[in-house]
Amino acid sequence: MEEFLKQYYALITYGVELLAAVIGLFCLKKYKTTAAKYFIYFLVYAFFVDLLGGYPRFLRTFNLSYLIENSVIKANYWWFTIFWNIGAVLFYSFLFRKIISKEISNKVIKYSTFVFLLFSICSIALNYNSFFNESLRIINVFGTIIILMSVILYFIEMLKSESVLNFYKSLYFYIGAVIFIWWLIITPIVFYEIYFSTSDWNFVFLKWQIFLFANVFMYLTFTFALIYCKPELKND
Repeated sequence: MEEFLKQYYALITYGVELLAAVIGLFCLKKYKTTAAKYFIYFLVYAFFVDLLGGYPRFLRTFNLSYLIENSVIKANYWWFTIFWNIGAVLFYSFLFRKIISKEISNKVIKYSTFVFLLFSICSIALNYNSFFNESLRIINVFGTIIILMSVILYFIEMLKSESVLNFYKSLYFYIGAVIFIWWLIITPIVFYEIYFSTSDWNFVFLKWQIFLFANVFMYLTFTFALIYCKPELKND
């Protein structure tokens, strides 16, 4: 299992991400008049964020690590903090504000996200060295709260409407359910990030197994939902 993860972890992860992005682009015409089109754009964005974020591994593969070994970007923590831990939260906040009709819920998400963004900028400024050398746990946790809150507010609105009768046909339901589960699984791992090094391969393999399962589950579900679901009646 360990050798399998070493050889195929990245390939499988990129594969399911690319599959979801490609299927999304094929389905773009179907969803072009709905907010789901933004989700498809995000899938393409997520693929390239993950792909480009693997630059330390790519440079090691081609014996080019010397290009970054003495720089602040020798590790990719900064990249994923900006473009995933912050970027993904901002996107999902935007998406759920597009699909939630209740004004008070929209305002709660909007202002909470604004506070999150300001907090993240201040955290990076106050923890400049940590920003490049480790994952900033407080940003991860705060971002998770924003995601979970947005999903819960969406589910509450859905439960109070007639759309709950056909929830299994809604792309937004699958998006909400999957990211809710994904963030609940992934977030606790950041508290053990200190052990993520070659000096503790047991934790490295455990983290890879959890991330691989979570990513495959998430992106395959997105792929299925894009194909199976029909566009919502509510336009962009």
